[in-house]
Amino acid sequence: MKVRNSIASLKAKPGSQVVRRRGRVFVINKKDPRWKGRQG
Repeated sequence: MKVRNSIASLKAKPGSQVVRRRGRVFVINKKDPRWKGRQG
């Protein structure tokens, strides 16, 4: 999982979903799990 300041580049990948969990913003991608990430 990548931790980064801006998740816009992860959000742009096909199949990615933006999810809020425990006050943090995550990007999960079932098609290509390499693009999992967390903001902050």
